[in-house]
Parts: sequence; C-alpha cells; structure tokens
Amino acid sequence: MKLKSGTPGWPELTAATWSYPTLEQDLECEVLVVGAGMSGALISHELVSKGIHTVTVDKRQVGAGSTCANTGLLQFCNDKPLRACMHTFGRDNAVRFYTLCKQAVEKLSAIHDSLMTKAELVPRSSLYLASTLEDVKEHREEYKLLQQHGFDVEWWDQAQIETAFGFVKPAAILTHGDAEVNPYAFVHALFETSTKRYGLQLYEHTRIERREDHDQHIVLITDKGFRIKASHVVYAMGYETQEMKRDQNAVLESSFALVTKPVEGLEEAWPQRMFIWETARPYKYFRTTPDQRIVGGGFDFGSIIPEERARMLHHTTKRLESEIAALFPKLHPIEAEYSWSAVFGSTHDGYPMIGMHPKYPRSTFIEGYGGNGTVYCAIATDIIPALIKTGFHPDAHLFQFERPHYPSSP
Repeated sequence: MKLKSGTPGWPELTAATWSYPTLEQDLECEVLVVGAGMSGALISHELVSKGIHTVTVDKRQVGAGSTCANTGLLQFCNDKPLRACMHTFGRDNAVRFYTLCKQAVEKLSAIHDSLMTKAELVPRSSLYLASTLEDVKEHREEYKLLQQHGFDVEWWDQAQIETAFGFVKPAAILTHGDAEVNPYAFVHALFETSTKRYGLQLYEHTRIERREDHDQHIVLITDKGFRIKASHVVYAMGYETQEMKRDQNAVLESSFALVTKPVEGLEEAWPQRMFIWETARPYKYFRTTPDQRIVGGGFDFGSIIPEERARMLHHTTKRLESEIAALFPKLHPIEAEYSWSAVFGSTHDGYPMIGMHPKYPRSTFIEGYGGNGTVYCAIATDIIPALIKTGFHPDAHLFQFERPHYPSSP
C-alpha cells in the first residue's frame, strides 16, 4: 500500500532522529511488535518500561509510514460526537470512551515529559465550530452532554468568536485539555528512550513474510529467512493491517494536509493557538507550531489510489491555503512549504479496533483508525499489556473486532 504522496513536513522539521539496524539473526522474545510507527512506538515503550522483553521490527525506517503524515492533534473529542456514540453503543459506553480519550491525552503528556528528547508536545484548547446555523442546535446539545459528564468545555456564541478571532461563525464549543505534537519527533523520542533506557531491541528494514503458529508460541519469519520466536505478537501496522486481514468495520480514504512557511503575527491573530475544526463532514482543521507555522488538513475523498491523490494535491493545497487566508486575512502570505496526501482510515461505527482477533491466536492488534489515532493508540497501551498477561481488560469490549452491527450515526 502506498501510504502517502507529496512531501510531509515533519521529517524535514525534526532535528533529532535515530537509525537502527536490520535484523541479521534469529531471536527469541516475550513480545514481538510489528510496526515502528506511532502505535508501535507507544506500545513498545509501554511494554519495555514494564520489564517485558520486547522486540520491534518495521519494513521501513522508524516513523516513515503514516506517522510522518500525521498532523499531530491530540484531542479527547472525536470525529463521532458524544451524542452519536450514545446512540450507537449506549450512554455508559459512550461516556467511558470519551473518558478514556481524555485520560489518554493526559497519559501522552506524561509520557512525553519522561522522554530523553522532547517532541514539541504543547497543551492546547480546541475551538469546535458550528459550520452552519443549521448545526447550532445539535452542537448546543453536544456541549450540554459534554458538560453534564464532567468534560472541561465552554459555549461560545457568534459575538465571542468574532471578538476573539475576527471571523464569523454561528457558535462553537471550546474544549480544554487537548495538546499538539510533532508526531515524527515523538516516535523517534519514544524509541530513543525505549532502546537506550529500557533495552528495547528495534530493527528497521526488516519485513515479516509469514508466521507459524505453535501451541505455546509464534514464529514470525523475515524476508531474509530469520526467525523471531515470541510468546505474543502485537500488530501495530496501521492502515496496512487491511492487507493482512480485511475488517468490515474499516474505511480507507485519502486526505490532504500542509505545513506553511513561518507566518508573522500568529500570536496576535490566533488566540492561545487553539485548534480549529468544524461540524461539517468531512471537516477541515487547523493548528499552529512552535516555530510559527500553520498546519492544516481536510478535503477527504473516498479513494486510496495514489495517482488520484497525487493529481489532486496541488489544487487541494491551494484550497487549504485559501481556507486559512479566509479565516485570518491579516496573516499573509499563507504559503505551503510542505504538502502531502495520504491514506486515512476510520471505522463505520466511529470506534477504533483494539484487542485480540479471533482468527489470530496469541496476537493483539492496534488499529487506531480515525482523527484521534494517536489518542486511540495511547488507550491501547493500557489495554494490550493486560490482554497479553491475562487475556482480559474491562475496557476491551468497547473495541472488539467482530461487533454485531455498524449502525449509522444520527
């Protein structure tokens, strides 16, 4: 699967990176993690920090798949609103899901603070705009539900938005407790700490070709014929997991993103550097960076054909630049320095897929599909170690693979 087209900005904007060897021998370990992107980095760090002998492999370099196309927004609110989650899975499960997301953002911040190298993880608030007047009623209901269940939110009317930002939108929910991060730097910092402090064995350019299942262990065999014997395997392969097994709940599309050249005047024009996103689906979203750039994304479309993405990239980049300029006319020029398109995964029912799959013994999967993929991966770091140890975690039922149905959101 060709995951991206164009030039993601994060590798170019990340000073501290590390390289790792290719596997050239047979190995044994307690847990083998397949994938060295965001999900692989987080679960590897969690496992080795708990003293579990872990080996991690990736067919590419660290963070060179979907991670470098990630736009680095860490939010507890989801693409699927709380009220829609309640409609699909009931009030208790919906509130638990949102609570897990909130706790995951907090955990990501705590992990970041413990790393040997920092990765521009900065606390932020999010301005969730009602795109049209017709959206205001349901948006107000969403605000009331979030407030009722203890989430740190405010309601902004049109006058408040215009006073703060200068542009006109009918209403917004302001959420507190989110964060931004350089995702590529974060993955490299996670693996630096995992290898140097905790002894993780990490191998790049090491492709797994096949697996052998045995009663008490699994053997995964590389393209060079080396064998890795493990008691358990964690598949952290992102959207490419769909090439291994097709999940009915998974939806693969493409999306676009950019990072601008540094922009003067951000502090004055962009209060508190809040995230900005909207109720329209598919939605557009914007954030800033510590070095005075703007990150923007959106204009999702329902194909993952690389040639189609590449053909649309220039035009869609100009559309994103125009969207930013329309919101902030005093910020000029708005000019992309890096732009890209990439595969973007979501699920029909809005929940990620985390846990054990009935067709793969002694294995767990992290498929954090959705706009909050990094947050979902942080949720997995609490669930998967317990599944490996005991086969049970009380929250795992929320994310089971074979859900009975996939009802549409209201």
